Amino acid sequence: MTRAPHLARAAFAVAPDDLVAAFQRDGAVCLRGVLTPAEVERLARGIDANLATPSPRAIVASRPGDPGFFIEDFCNWRADAPSAPFAADYRATAIDTALPEVAARLMQSRTVRLYHDHMLTKEPGTRTPTPWHQDQPYYNIDGRQNVSFWIPVDPVRRASTLEFIAGSHLGPWLMPRTFMDHQAKWFPEGSLAELPDIEASRGDFPILGWALEPGDAVAFHMLTLHAAGGVDGDRRRRVFSLRYLGDDITHAPRRWKTSPDFPGLAEVLPAGAPMRHEIFPLLIGAPD
Repeated sequence: MTRAPHLARAAFAVAPDDLVAAFQRDGAVCLRGVLTPAEVERLARGIDANLATPSPRAIVASRPGDPGFFIEDFCNWRADAPSAPFAADYRATAIDTALPEVAARLMQSRTVRLYHDHMLTKEPGTRTPTPWHQDQPYYNIDGRQNVSFWIPVDPVRRASTLEFIAGSHLGPWLMPRTFMDHQAKWFPEGSLAELPDIEASRGDFPILGWALEPGDAVAFHMLTLHAAGGVDGDRRRRVFSLRYLGDDITHAPRRWKTSPDFPGLAEVLPAGAPMRHEIFPLLIGAPD
């Protein structure tokens, strides 16, 4: 696929070789100024429209009694405009910015596919944390070449940012559980190692985290342990997350509903197959 040359130049500027090496080593890095002010404005407009008209996939993630409000929504970049007027803004962010080129550099991959989008907004005063977890065990993919971008359109203080355990992307896979009631809905009990109690001994872990301004982002591997707290009472935290896939990623159908779910995909894409499907468009690399 042909991409504008300036996107590759922008990607090298925000993700030089030393930052690529840090991503491979730590599984999480901070990217400064990865989106332009105009791109941030467009994305913020899309998030606000999404908040006004959530999709059927939206989830309220704040706990009962929380003085704030935490909502998530998924897989909206392909939606039709009448039902999701924000889809075009999401699509442009995922495809028309330098993010695919940055993804290629960080993953060290010749190809880049869009996996899915994920909107996460915590309104002022939200106390519900996002617990420590890895993302990949919730998904329907296998392979190492992947990257997620966590992109705020509001300033994020260090206390409210996403945190990571450096090097945890190197393994092992840990048991995914529901955030609200800690149930093992995905892998059977005992089939994966349990998550350590990181909050009980934070000083024992190499925790990374950065205060962020609009235009900044963090990039992380889907196996990197990460978590986030609530938000300050006077500050909103609107975030858009994008996931991209590289050369070695293959389909891993599960016997359970993944998060997010891709209904019917297992019927047309067998286990172990590359992710060659229209819902995962190829953004960089030779056409299929």
